[in-house]
Amino acid sequence: MKQGLFTISENRQLTPSTWLMKLDGDVSGITAPGQFINIKLDGHFLRRPISVCNVEEGSVTIIYKVLGKGTDEMTRFETGKELDVLTGLGNGYDLSEAGDTPLLIGGGVGIPPLYLTARCFRNHPTVILGFNSADEVYYVKEFRRAGAKVIVATADGSSGISGTVIDAFKVLLGRGETFTHFYTCGPGPMLKAVYDEVYEKAGISGQMSFEERMGCGFGACMGCSMKTKYGNKRICKDGPVFRTEEILWQK
Repeated sequence: MKQGLFTISENRQLTPSTWLMKLDGDVSGITAPGQFINIKLDGHFLRRPISVCNVEEGSVTIIYKVLGKGTDEMTRFETGKELDVLTGLGNGYDLSEAGDTPLLIGGGVGIPPLYLTARCFRNHPTVILGFNSADEVYYVKEFRRAGAKVIVATADGSSGISGTVIDAFKVLLGRGETFTHFYTCGPGPMLKAVYDEVYEKAGISGQMSFEERMGCGFGACMGCSMKTKYGNKRICKDGPVFRTEEILWQK
């Protein structure tokens, strides 16, 4: 974990509720896709944890959704503003387990960390992106420019495959496609569905990044603990990425 001052060089709207922010500063603490940063906002006690979408020399890009007062305030931050940021938080994805045909599955604001993951692969991954509707779709072109094969699914059928990421996964299986390992991030119900269909039924092991409300963001407060097959673990410190083999779902 590293703390530093970052300067906003870009802050723009992608969809009605989703924004992209680029921050310039020391990014040496970010060592793996799937990690997150924690941003201090004036007037708010808790920092805002946000997944890393991309890292380039001297800059980090995040994509955030407006969910409350803090993220709403962020939409009005202008370029040149400095922010106190903790970087290099969380464990990130282990890309050494990908195999020849990795599959990436993302939903909503769980999509950004998969972009950097896709960029890190030499072999082009297949990426399933799930949204509620066409007006929420973002970053498809960026994934394709990174060499990924992208399949979009929308719950209302207004773009791509009609249905969920699981419906899109079943379409790929129906075409005879096979996968060696999967990486996913998204809301809890989506992760459970991915676990049931991709890991348990299709027999593909993978790594799952959990979204959770966090207090400190670096393991001190124990506020984001989850049960695993190997005892309680902290999502912010021991995760947010966990392997399918260790996850214990609450009934």
